[in-house]
Amino acid sequence: MKLFDNIFIPFIAALAFAVVGCNESQNFTKESAESKTASGQEAPAKVETPAVEGTKTIALANGAVVTWIQDNEGKKFMPRELFSDASDSLYESLNMPAGLPASVSTFLVKTDGKYILFDAGLGAWGGQLLKRLDALKVNPDSIGLVYLTHFHADHIAGLVKSGSAGKMEKVFKNAAVYAGKVEYDAWMNDIPKNDLQKNIMALYKDSLHLFVFGDRLPHGVLAMDAVGHTPGHTVFQISNLLVIGDLMHGYALQKFHPEISSNYDMDKVKSAESRKRIMQYVRDNKLLMAGMHLPPPGFVK
Repeated sequence: MKLFDNIFIPFIAALAFAVVGCNESQNFTKESAESKTASGQEAPAKVETPAVEGTKTIALANGAVVTWIQDNEGKKFMPRELFSDASDSLYESLNMPAGLPASVSTFLVKTDGKYILFDAGLGAWGGQLLKRLDALKVNPDSIGLVYLTHFHADHIAGLVKSGSAGKMEKVFKNAAVYAGKVEYDAWMNDIPKNDLQKNIMALYKDSLHLFVFGDRLPHGVLAMDAVGHTPGHTVFQISNLLVIGDLMHGYALQKFHPEISSNYDMDKVKSAESRKRIMQYVRDNKLLMAGMHLPPPGFVK
């Protein structure tokens, strides 16, 4: 697999589909998790991290901490047109004419003294991840693991940046990248308009690890089947946190109507099935959800 000598201009063009309206900035503060979780484990009473705009840090039951990082700049709304399966009367009952509050988000976990990043965001197309990592005093070189929920551009473009002569370079030079085998195979072989995905995976080929659903990954992270949005869409559980990727694009609508999929979902029927199953799993296990398109600050119970 050969990298283009001058990939960055087409790389920018490939990202354009991922961006939906941003304007004002918001500010969020840190807080700790509840002192006891359903597992009975004690969580730290206080999380000491810098107060950084567009972030929120909480403690998990196993003593790890997770930071929500808003990757888009300003406010973001998912438009009504994205949910064409919802009736007008249902949508109007939400009283959100401007669209459903959302975000483009990544999540940084610190556990056992190591950093794990879940998804890498927008990258050159307006991504704020590197700026916010800097404000959090986290060097990208210190991130040892990146777990990918799927291969859409607003989740993987932040893995790369423009280097000399416009060539693509790694952002996370020391990170092992974990991706689902089903997702990888689909984008490498079956899905059209995949130059971005192929080139990023080629760049990280020496540090790429493919998993299957049910695998227990480093630091106890469990990879779970959530197919539908993409062929190998994955959610990850670590302690009492479930990173749900793009299971929901319009939380205000889908939390009560999981049967309604967004038009971004490649298989709407499977997406709805996964959403119902995962939401029940969250309820049964009293988990906290972290979603890449949940409204700020990215966490819901």
